[in-house]
Amino acid sequence: MANDARIALNRANWNERTPVHAASDFYDVTGFKSGRNTLSQFERATVGDVRGKSLLHLQCHFGLDTLSWVRLGAKATGVDISDEAVALARRLNDEAGLDARFIRSNIYDLPAVLDGEFDIVYTAMGVLAWLPDLVSWASLVSRYLKPGGLFYLLEIHPASQVFDDETTLASERDLNVRYGYFPDPDGMSFAGGAPSYAGEQPIASACHEWQHSIGEILGALLDAGLRLTSFAEHPATLYRQFSGMTQGDDGLWRLPFDRDLLPLLFELTATK
Repeated sequence: MANDARIALNRANWNERTPVHAASDFYDVTGFKSGRNTLSQFERATVGDVRGKSLLHLQCHFGLDTLSWVRLGAKATGVDISDEAVALARRLNDEAGLDARFIRSNIYDLPAVLDGEFDIVYTAMGVLAWLPDLVSWASLVSRYLKPGGLFYLLEIHPASQVFDDETTLASERDLNVRYGYFPDPDGMSFAGGAPSYAGEQPIASACHEWQHSIGEILGALLDAGLRLTSFAEHPATLYRQFSGMTQGDDGLWRLPFDRDLLPLLFELTATK
């Protein structure tokens, strides 16, 4: 897995994205430095009290959520594939006077550089699309979770990712299927030149992504010996996934329809 050219491509892509994201309103680094907690209502409600607990954050980007868990009392370790993201996370940690640890690693290679087990293994939002192999991923989750510990995943619902996200939604008729729902081991290549989800500057480098169905995700976790303890689907999400969405007073984004038509987020917990 370490020699997978597609993962190397994504590492370069996220190195390029990091400074663009860090300067964006989407991430609001200035607000974080002033004390803003970046964790959503879903994460905080479901994970609960983390004071005194060890927490492993897989695919942490440049660490705002990791550091937010530290502010809530966790002893957190963040892991990310991007050199630039981990370097920035370490700087933000030092500037904020926190004690998080950050490790630069492809998560498939993590056992070579990280020992131990954790009370909580956590990962959230746009993470699974960058992983070609969920069986190995789930095995890693189990490897790092203490017996009786909590695994928590908050993720974009794969059913919502089959639609063309470049179309402005004005009615249900504008939901046009563009991608497959079921997993394809070959994944999808995307050329560079378009802006990322955060910031307006185009990202020149290409990337590679993989679609994963709910069945594949749950199956991988169960096969790794984990026991599912909760599962929830939500008709609102944390960002403007489609043009035409509206943001409510609760900060969540919804489709511009008169009924809840699609799941946009899902969350689950598991233990072993």
